[in-house]
Amino acid sequence: MAIHASGGHRYQKDVSRVSPLSLDALFPLFRESWILYRDPSVIVVDKPWGVPTHEVTPGDVNHVVARLGAFLKGRGERDYLGIHQRLDKDTSGVLLFTNAPECNRAIAMEMEQRRAEKHYTAAVMLPKSTPQKGTLRGYLLKEKGGTAAVYSKKPKNPAAQEAITHYRVIERRGDRALLHVELETGRMHQIRAQFAQAGFPVAGDTLYEGPPAVRLMLHASHLRLNHPSGKGKIDVRSKAPIEFERWLLNAAQLPQTAHEIEWRLRAAAEKRAGIYNEAMPDGERLTTAFRLANGAGDELPGIEVDLYQNHLLVSLVSPEAEALKDVILDASQALGAEGVYLKIRPKHASVLSPAERQLRTPSHAVRGKDAPPEFLVKENGLGFWVRLGDGLQTGLFLDQRDNRKRVREISGGLSVLNLFAYTGAFTVAAAAGGALKTTTVDVAAGVLERARKNLDTMGAAAADHSMIDMDAVAYLKGAQKRGERYDLVILDPPSFATTKSSTFSAKDHLGDVIALAIHVTAGGGRLLVSTNHKGIGRMRLRRTIHEAARDAGRDLWQVKDLPGTVDFPPDPMGESPMKSVLVTVSNV
Repeated sequence: MAIHASGGHRYQKDVSRVSPLSLDALFPLFRESWILYRDPSVIVVDKPWGVPTHEVTPGDVNHVVARLGAFLKGRGERDYLGIHQRLDKDTSGVLLFTNAPECNRAIAMEMEQRRAEKHYTAAVMLPKSTPQKGTLRGYLLKEKGGTAAVYSKKPKNPAAQEAITHYRVIERRGDRALLHVELETGRMHQIRAQFAQAGFPVAGDTLYEGPPAVRLMLHASHLRLNHPSGKGKIDVRSKAPIEFERWLLNAAQLPQTAHEIEWRLRAAAEKRAGIYNEAMPDGERLTTAFRLANGAGDELPGIEVDLYQNHLLVSLVSPEAEALKDVILDASQALGAEGVYLKIRPKHASVLSPAERQLRTPSHAVRGKDAPPEFLVKENGLGFWVRLGDGLQTGLFLDQRDNRKRVREISGGLSVLNLFAYTGAFTVAAAAGGALKTTTVDVAAGVLERARKNLDTMGAAAADHSMIDMDAVAYLKGAQKRGERYDLVILDPPSFATTKSSTFSAKDHLGDVIALAIHVTAGGGRLLVSTNHKGIGRMRLRRTIHEAARDAGRDLWQVKDLPGTVDFPPDPMGESPMKSVLVTVSNV
């Protein structure tokens, strides 16, 4: 039996099967077309990239086992899934499960005795001297940090495992190549580690310093093994997704047609299905506002699309995207939202005149129906009021969702200071986490009223949560003089801001503000620092924090980099715009 599935075109096939005006169709828990083969013994799926095979953290449901199990259960079918094969989170393609416990032993023997044939497609930068085909032999040993080291000779460590990988060139364009890969053994990160050691790491592999790509360019393309019944073979194939061809042709530029833009938007939305489908105990969606597509990280350079409940907000951040404004809006409207809002973002928003601001940020939907002037969205179960037609900002910075979740988890019993607080989303998270008291500081007119409304919505006691209408730097200087200390300080300043009496630039003033924040952080307390300034990379931010600590005369126990939010993938040519660090200050 030979089953073929085209990963590159499967979404277009699915679109015809669902209502074109349904947002639910954008975020499938599981698509029937992902099932490549099924009988009473086994089920073989075409795993999307970005989704783990099984549970990684306790309680997580955004993995193939949970999503496929829920799909089967919803159809009244057997939802038992035995795991005998694993693919890395960012590897796509053929993945087999047993669908009946009595088949486990036979499939396990196929895998353990190397009778299963496993083939992959990989995209790499291939040195000219590399042979057209070859075999890589070595021994893999797991290291701290989740990587694997490759040894040419077997090390003394008994945990080292033999790894044998065969490859041949499928197609080559200059120094870019697609490789067919066959595994003789199946070890963790086998292809990734051995290719990196050989001098041609997989494109998009940030762990092994692969060349930039929109994703990890590794796809499980073919699996062949004996059927557990002893009769015949299971022989399943999946074509590498279209991103592989685009990477080979170096064709990541902004598409010019509404059809191609819509297709890429739908592909980006599919990656966010885990966010969209996560529910609270009462069945309501846990999060109703998040980023649907993030520029070049989703093969849409210059375009950012956010979902707010049933409306989309499209931001254009490059001249090329602005030139295609109507095409992009048409593609966005086709996704099924009730309405589409537009923000044309300038390089320096502070220099816009009121007339220019209105042209760049229409107060009404430019496609479809208006949203209410202000409405409630949810983020990890917490409610926040947003306004889609009120200038460049909506009231909620979506890229801080994971940081707000962290603040909620560590705020129990603490005093919390939220600086440059805007509408107080971090304050709401801290209050929800059980903070004893919070102080929210911002100088922008009107935002503290919105912060209070957000707190009132969650039922926080007003007496425990102070609102200070004041420049954050001036407040820090006063707090230092007064000898105030906070258990948790949140510092998320804008890249550039002006007030009647001062100008703040993250590039020039961030270190001074961090030093002031460290002064008012209690011994053993923590400081969360974030910046999305393009000129401040992660290493520079860490260096700035250490220099600020020296200026403040305080020692730091820990300076921990925090990962970015999953719906904000970085540009393949750079790191994530949002850099966040959690600092623990010493007792002295």
